[in-house]
This record gives sequence, C-alpha cells and structure tokens, in this order.
Amino acid sequence: PVSLQLADSEFSPVFRLLTIFAYGTYADYLAEAANLPPLTEAQKNKLRHLSVVTLAAKIKVAALFFPKFSFQWDSLMLVTIMFPQCIPYSVLLEQLQLKNVRQLEDLVIEAVYADVLRGSLDQRNQRLEVDYSIGRDIRREELSTITRTLQEWCQGCEVVLSGIEEQVSRANQHKEQQLALKQQIESEVANLKKTIKVTTAAAAAATSQDPEQHLTELREPAPGTNQRQASKKTSKAKGLRGSAKIWSKSN
Repeated sequence: PVSLQLADSEFSPVFRLLTIFAYGTYADYLAEAANLPPLTEAQKNKLRHLSVVTLAAKIKVAALFFPKFSFQWDSLMLVTIMFPQCIPYSVLLEQLQLKNVRQLEDLVIEAVYADVLRGSLDQRNQRLEVDYSIGRDIRREELSTITRTLQEWCQGCEVVLSGIEEQVSRANQHKEQQLALKQQIESEVANLKKTIKVTTAAAAAATSQDPEQHLTELREPAPGTNQRQASKKTSKAKGLRGSAKIWSKSN
C-alpha cells in the first residue's frame, strides 16, 4: 500500500502516528511523543477513547481463552468462565494520563455518546463496566492468534454438538421404551377386561341370568344376610345380659 511507503520516508513520524491511532494507545503515544507530531486536545481525547476500547478488548480476549467443558453423568453441562468487563478507575487514570476522576468520567461519557463503547460508571466500586466496544484494526502478527482462537472455538462447538446429539439419542431411546411399555400395559388391560367379561358371561349363562345382573349380585350381599347378622348380634347380647344377672345373684 501507499501508506507503507511513508515508513521509510521523511514522513515516517506521521506514519508512526497513524499506526498508533490504528493499533496503539495513548500510553504508546506518550512514550514516543518526542519523535511524533503534536496532537490537539480533540485528537488526544480520540486516542484516549481508542485506548479504552483496547483495554476492554483485552478483557474480552482473556474471557475467551478459558472455556471449560464438563460432562457429568447423563447430563450435558457447558461451563464457560466469563470475567466481567470491568476496568478500574486507577488503570484508566494511569493509561490515559488524566488528573482526576471527573475528567475520566467526562471522557467516558463522551465515548458513550460517540457510540465508541457502551457501559456504565460504577462510582461506588470505582470502575468502568463495558458492555460493548467497537473493533480496532488488526496487526498482521495477530492473525495467527485469531486463527488459533477460532479453531479452538470450533473444536469446542464440535464437542458440545456431539454431546447434544448423544443426549438426543438417549432421549429418543427412552421415549421409545416408554411408548412400548405404555402399549404393553394397554394391551394387558384390554385382555384383562376381555377375560373378566367372558368369565362373567359364562357364570351368568350357567345360572341363566343376565351378565350385568350377575355382576350386581356378586357385588351386593344376598337379601336377609344383614338381618341374620343382626339377629345373631341381638341373641349374643341377650346371652351376655343373662349371664351377668346370674353372676350378680350368685354373689
């Protein structure tokens, strides 16, 4: 590219400043400020915004490098360790070279309104919580790291997909077993009903009665049974009273 030709020309300081705005931070500019063109206050704030984006991106990458897959018994559980994207005020003040918290918070509010990042200021815990930030340019030497990270992510997805397919297969087998058991129970109940019906019909035919009437007679006691049981209880009670009178006379 034409811009690369500036690296070996008299405009090399400008090219270096361009690379800092593309990849670097405000701390990088301060380290080489003596050999770089001066920046206006607006340019400094722009570079500070990009520096906050870089700090937030480092936290995201740290969270991406620690996936953990755990398979426990018959359940599939994916556990990913995610670190909160929180940047302490002390780090921001040092990296952005700001004098006080008020300047830092004003700078962050400007970045939010410029849609450079989204987040919230946690004044109680003195930190910036970043929910979203724009992307920055990528150096060529970082491509291998990105490729390796994406490969690891793909491998993790394959492991999860394999586990899910296994769980789906087990669920389908369990479903088939339950359906077969249900059909077996329904078949046994139907056969039992048929057997009871045939037995009842045969017994009714032997006594020349209607099958339904025969079932009713089997369920209900025969007439006079309750009366006989009541008379037995009455006579037994009378006998007990009589024996009690004889015992009292003898005393």
